[in-house]
Amino acid sequence: MSDIHPTAIVSKKAELADDVVVGPYAIIEDKVVVGSGSQVASAALLASGTILGKGVRIHHGAVIGTQPQDLKFGGEITTAEIGDNTIVREYATVNRGTVYHNKTTIGRNCMLMAYSHVAHDCIIGDNVIIANSVNLAGHIDIGDYAIIGGVVPVHQFVRIGAHAMIGGGFRVQQDVCPYALVAGYPLRVIGINLTGLKRRGFSSKVLRTLESVYKILFFSKLNTSQALERIKTEVEIIPEVQLIIDFIETSTRGFIK
Repeated sequence: MSDIHPTAIVSKKAELADDVVVGPYAIIEDKVVVGSGSQVASAALLASGTILGKGVRIHHGAVIGTQPQDLKFGGEITTAEIGDNTIVREYATVNRGTVYHNKTTIGRNCMLMAYSHVAHDCIIGDNVIIANSVNLAGHIDIGDYAIIGGVVPVHQFVRIGAHAMIGGGFRVQQDVCPYALVAGYPLRVIGINLTGLKRRGFSSKVLRTLESVYKILFFSKLNTSQALERIKTEVEIIPEVQLIIDFIETSTRGFIK
């Protein structure tokens, strides 16, 4: 049987795995699904439409699955979905989706630190770290293993590529390329996220190739079209390079240079 504190309020229409732990004064509303091994700490709220995977940990005061802060929201039935083994720390908030995506999605093995906010229709990949007080507007797409430093606001519809790292305290108004390390005022590409990529086992050959791509793309005097043409003709198009090319060619907001 689930370990539910007597002061918690759990709807009979919620679906909790047998080994879920629910702390004091937590609230779990109708149409919530909580997977095996998950924990919901004191005073947390899982609003209707919340779906938690296995081993998810929701800390004190976090609020998941509440209605979007979007004036166009019409009360449609949508969800907020959090993948296996993700950690949501104190007072973080996650809104559910709108008709645009029908859901807000956070992947597996992520960490949302205290007071962070994920707005409606965001799609966050696996192994993403979102530091304290990061504010994600609606419709943001974040690739696997990206890291966003503390107190960073991210503009709606921005995409942050896989393995990118954004320094703390900077405003993100355009797309951030995969593998990038970005910081400064105005926000700019410093280079590849070398330390992070080494920690994740990227080979020396791949790192050298990515550095060559970044040198052409960001540190030459070529415009974007010229830089892409040069990359396609002079650099080996390994999967990591193709990911960068595809990311840039599909960017609608432009990307941080």
